[in-house]
Amino acid sequence: MNSTSTLFESAHRLFLDSHLQERSGERRDRLLRGHREAEKLFCQNVWWPLRQHFDQLHPEYEVTDWRGQPYFCDFVWITPYAKLAIEIKGFGPHIRDMDRRKFCRELNRETFLTAMGFQVISFAYDDVAQQPDLCVTLLRMVLGRYQAAARGSASRYSGAERETVRLACTLGRPIRPIDVCRHLGVGHRTAVCILHSLCEQHILLGESGAQNKRVVRYALSSAAFGYL
Repeated sequence: MNSTSTLFESAHRLFLDSHLQERSGERRDRLLRGHREAEKLFCQNVWWPLRQHFDQLHPEYEVTDWRGQPYFCDFVWITPYAKLAIEIKGFGPHIRDMDRRKFCRELNRETFLTAMGFQVISFAYDDVAQQPDLCVTLLRMVLGRYQAAARGSASRYSGAERETVRLACTLGRPIRPIDVCRHLGVGHRTAVCILHSLCEQHILLGESGAQNKRVVRYALSSAAFGYL
Protein backbone atom coordinates (compact mmCIF):
# COMPACT_ATOMS: atom_id res chain seq x y z
CA MET A 1 0.00 0.00 0.00
CA ASN A 2 1.51 3.37 -1.06
CA SER A 3 1.52 6.51 1.07
CA THR A 4 -1.49 8.03 -0.73
CA SER A 5 -3.59 4.93 -0.08
CA THR A 6 -2.45 4.84 3.53
CA LEU A 7 -3.45 8.48 4.04
CA PHE A 8 -6.83 7.85 2.47
CA GLU A 9 -7.55 4.72 4.51
CA SER A 10 -6.65 6.50 7.73
CA ALA A 11 -8.71 9.60 6.91
CA HIS A 12 -11.65 7.50 5.73
CA ARG A 13 -11.64 5.42 8.90
CA LEU A 14 -11.60 8.56 11.06
CA PHE A 15 -14.36 10.03 8.90
CA LEU A 16 -16.65 7.04 9.47
CA ASP A 17 -15.77 6.67 13.15
CA SER A 18 -16.57 10.30 13.87
CA HIS A 19 -20.03 9.96 12.32
CA LEU A 20 -20.69 6.62 14.00
CA GLN A 21 -19.91 8.16 17.38
CA GLU A 22 -22.48 10.90 16.77
CA ARG A 23 -25.27 8.49 15.81
CA SER A 24 -27.44 5.91 17.49
CA GLY A 25 -30.25 3.55 16.62
CA GLU A 26 -31.35 3.27 13.00
CA ARG A 27 -29.20 6.21 11.87
CA ARG A 28 -26.08 4.43 13.10
CA ASP A 29 -27.18 1.07 11.70
CA ARG A 30 -27.90 2.68 8.35
CA LEU A 31 -24.38 4.04 8.16
CA LEU A 32 -22.93 0.62 8.95
CA ARG A 33 -25.15 -1.02 6.30
CA GLY A 34 -25.25 1.69 3.67
CA HIS A 35 -21.66 2.87 3.39
CA ARG A 36 -20.31 -0.02 1.37
CA GLU A 37 -18.24 -0.60 -1.77
CA ALA A 38 -19.77 2.07 -4.04
CA GLU A 39 -19.72 4.77 -1.38
CA LYS A 40 -16.15 4.03 -0.33
CA LEU A 41 -15.05 3.96 -3.96
CA PHE A 42 -16.54 7.42 -4.46
CA CYS A 43 -14.63 8.64 -1.42
CA GLN A 44 -11.39 7.09 -2.66
CA ASN A 45 -11.59 7.80 -6.40
CA VAL A 46 -13.44 11.11 -6.50
CA TRP A 47 -13.80 13.03 -3.25
CA TRP A 48 -10.34 12.39 -1.76
CA PRO A 49 -8.32 13.28 -4.90
CA LEU A 50 -10.32 16.51 -5.17
CA ARG A 51 -10.55 17.61 -1.53
CA GLN A 52 -7.93 15.68 0.49
CA HIS A 53 -10.28 15.79 3.50
CA PHE A 54 -13.87 14.93 4.45
CA ASP A 55 -14.80 18.15 6.23
CA GLN A 56 -18.51 19.05 5.91
CA LEU A 57 -19.28 15.76 4.11
CA HIS A 58 -21.96 13.61 5.76
CA PRO A 59 -22.41 9.93 4.78
CA GLU A 60 -25.86 8.30 4.77
CA TYR A 61 -27.53 11.58 5.64
CA GLU A 62 -31.14 11.28 6.82
CA VAL A 63 -33.87 13.44 5.29
CA THR A 64 -37.58 13.05 6.08
CA ASP A 65 -39.43 12.97 2.77
CA TRP A 66 -42.86 14.36 1.80
CA ARG A 67 -44.57 11.24 3.18
CA GLY A 68 -42.89 11.59 6.55
CA GLN A 69 -40.65 8.63 5.73
CA PRO A 70 -36.88 8.66 6.37
CA TYR A 71 -34.66 8.72 3.31
CA PHE A 72 -30.88 8.42 3.44
CA CYS A 73 -28.78 10.26 0.84
CA ASP A 74 -25.46 8.57 0.07
CA PHE A 75 -23.69 11.83 0.94
CA VAL A 76 -24.59 15.39 1.76
CA TRP A 77 -22.11 18.26 1.67
CA ILE A 78 -23.28 21.15 3.83
CA THR A 79 -21.61 24.55 4.12
CA PRO A 80 -22.96 28.03 4.92
CA TYR A 81 -23.28 28.49 1.16
CA ALA A 82 -24.45 25.12 -0.10
CA LYS A 83 -26.47 21.96 0.49
CA LEU A 84 -25.38 19.33 -1.98
CA ALA A 85 -26.89 15.82 -2.09
CA ILE A 86 -24.66 13.25 -3.85
CA GLU A 87 -25.95 9.86 -5.00
CA ILE A 88 -23.93 6.96 -6.41
CA LYS A 89 -26.23 4.94 -8.66
CA GLY A 90 -25.62 1.44 -9.95
CA PHE A 91 -27.29 0.41 -13.20
CA GLY A 92 -28.99 -2.63 -11.63
CA PRO A 93 -30.94 -1.21 -8.68
CA HIS A 94 -31.55 2.20 -10.24
CA ILE A 95 -32.40 1.24 -13.83
CA ARG A 96 -32.60 -2.46 -14.65
CA ASP A 97 -34.51 -3.54 -11.55
CA MET A 98 -36.69 -0.43 -11.23
CA ASP A 99 -40.44 -0.61 -11.93
CA ARG A 100 -42.67 2.37 -12.75
CA ARG A 101 -43.61 3.04 -9.13
CA LYS A 102 -39.99 3.09 -8.00
CA PHE A 103 -39.09 5.29 -10.94
CA CYS A 104 -41.77 7.83 -9.99
CA ARG A 105 -40.68 7.77 -6.36
CA GLU A 106 -37.07 8.39 -7.39
CA LEU A 107 -37.99 11.47 -9.41
CA ASN A 108 -40.33 12.77 -6.70
CA ARG A 109 -37.57 12.35 -4.11
CA GLU A 110 -35.10 14.35 -6.17
CA THR A 111 -37.68 17.10 -6.70
CA PHE A 112 -38.46 17.13 -2.97
CA LEU A 113 -34.77 17.42 -2.10
CA THR A 114 -34.48 20.35 -4.50
CA ALA A 115 -37.47 21.99 -2.81
CA MET A 116 -35.70 21.52 0.53
CA GLY A 117 -32.73 23.51 -0.75
CA PHE A 118 -30.43 20.70 -1.90
CA GLN A 119 -28.74 20.55 -5.26
CA VAL A 120 -28.92 16.89 -6.24
CA ILE A 121 -26.17 15.36 -8.35
CA SER A 122 -25.78 11.71 -9.27
CA PHE A 123 -22.78 9.67 -10.42
CA ALA A 124 -22.98 6.29 -12.11
CA TYR A 125 -21.12 3.59 -10.22
CA ASP A 126 -19.43 2.55 -13.48
CA ASP A 127 -17.99 6.05 -13.92
CA VAL A 128 -16.82 6.21 -10.30
CA ALA A 129 -15.03 2.90 -10.82
CA GLN A 130 -13.81 3.30 -14.41
CA GLN A 131 -13.75 7.03 -15.20
CA PRO A 132 -13.03 8.75 -11.88
CA ASP A 133 -11.19 11.64 -13.57
CA LEU A 134 -14.41 12.62 -15.32
CA CYS A 135 -16.29 12.53 -12.02
CA VAL A 136 -13.59 14.66 -10.37
CA THR A 137 -13.81 17.24 -13.17
CA LEU A 138 -17.60 17.46 -12.99
CA LEU A 139 -17.64 17.64 -9.20
CA ARG A 140 -14.95 20.32 -9.25
CA MET A 141 -17.16 22.40 -11.52
CA VAL A 142 -20.12 22.02 -9.16
CA LEU A 143 -18.17 22.77 -5.98
CA GLY A 144 -16.44 25.69 -7.65
CA ARG A 145 -19.72 27.61 -7.79
CA TYR A 146 -20.00 27.51 -4.00
CA GLN A 147 -16.33 27.87 -3.19
CA ALA A 148 -16.23 31.16 -5.08
CA ALA A 149 -18.98 32.51 -2.81
CA ALA A 150 -17.17 31.25 0.28
CA ARG A 151 -13.90 32.90 -0.67
CA GLY A 152 -15.52 36.15 -1.70
CA SER A 153 -14.36 38.19 -4.63
CA ALA A 154 -10.60 37.90 -4.99
CA SER A 155 -10.53 40.44 -7.81
CA ARG A 156 -12.78 42.89 -9.58
CA TYR A 157 -13.94 40.31 -12.10
CA SER A 158 -13.52 36.96 -10.28
CA GLY A 159 -17.23 36.03 -10.08
CA ALA A 160 -17.91 37.27 -13.61
CA GLU A 161 -14.90 35.36 -14.90
CA ARG A 162 -16.19 32.06 -13.57
CA GLU A 163 -19.63 32.71 -15.00
CA THR A 164 -18.03 33.56 -18.34
CA VAL A 165 -16.13 30.26 -18.36
CA ARG A 166 -19.36 28.39 -17.56
CA LEU A 167 -21.08 30.19 -20.42
CA ALA A 168 -18.24 29.23 -22.77
CA CYS A 169 -18.64 25.60 -21.70
CA THR A 170 -22.33 25.62 -22.66
CA LEU A 171 -22.03 27.45 -26.00
CA GLY A 172 -20.16 24.71 -27.85
CA ARG A 173 -18.22 27.34 -29.82
CA PRO A 174 -15.73 30.13 -29.14
CA ILE A 175 -17.20 32.88 -26.97
CA ARG A 176 -17.47 36.50 -28.16
CA PRO A 177 -17.68 39.76 -26.22
CA ILE A 178 -21.32 40.15 -27.25
CA ASP A 179 -22.10 36.79 -25.61
CA VAL A 180 -20.65 38.05 -22.31
CA CYS A 181 -22.54 41.34 -22.64
CA ARG A 182 -25.86 39.57 -23.08
CA HIS A 183 -25.26 36.95 -20.40
CA LEU A 184 -23.88 39.22 -17.68
CA GLY A 185 -25.63 42.44 -18.62
CA VAL A 186 -22.35 44.38 -18.86
CA GLY A 187 -20.94 46.79 -21.42
CA HIS A 188 -18.60 45.88 -24.26
CA ARG A 189 -15.51 47.30 -22.57
CA THR A 190 -16.15 45.33 -19.36
CA ALA A 191 -16.78 42.14 -21.37
CA VAL A 192 -13.46 42.56 -23.20
CA CYS A 193 -11.63 43.17 -19.91
CA ILE A 194 -13.08 39.94 -18.47
CA LEU A 195 -12.07 37.96 -21.58
CA HIS A 196 -8.57 39.48 -21.60
CA SER A 197 -8.15 38.62 -17.91
CA LEU A 198 -9.05 35.01 -18.64
CA CYS A 199 -6.55 34.96 -21.50
CA GLU A 200 -3.83 36.23 -19.17
CA GLN A 201 -4.66 33.33 -16.83
CA HIS A 202 -4.44 30.93 -19.83
CA ILE A 203 -8.08 29.91 -19.33
CA LEU A 204 -9.12 31.23 -22.73
CA LEU A 205 -7.19 31.43 -26.00
CA GLY A 206 -7.79 34.41 -28.29
CA GLU A 207 -8.67 33.77 -31.93
CA SER A 208 -8.22 36.44 -34.62
CA GLY A 209 -10.72 37.39 -37.29
CA ALA A 210 -10.53 36.67 -41.01
CA GLN A 211 -7.71 39.15 -41.68
CA ASN A 212 -5.87 38.43 -38.40
CA LYS A 213 -6.05 42.07 -37.37
CA ARG A 214 -7.54 41.64 -33.89
CA VAL A 215 -8.94 39.00 -31.53
CA VAL A 216 -12.67 38.58 -32.06
CA ARG A 217 -13.48 35.35 -30.21
CA TYR A 218 -12.07 33.19 -27.43
CA ALA A 219 -11.78 29.41 -27.13
CA LEU A 220 -11.51 27.37 -23.95
CA SER A 221 -8.08 26.04 -23.09
CA SER A 222 -7.39 22.70 -21.43
CA ALA A 223 -7.02 24.56 -18.09
CA ALA A 224 -10.63 25.81 -18.12
CA PHE A 225 -12.21 22.89 -16.28
CA GLY A 226 -9.55 23.02 -13.57
CA TYR A 227 -10.36 26.72 -13.14
CA LEU A 228 -14.00 25.89 -12.38
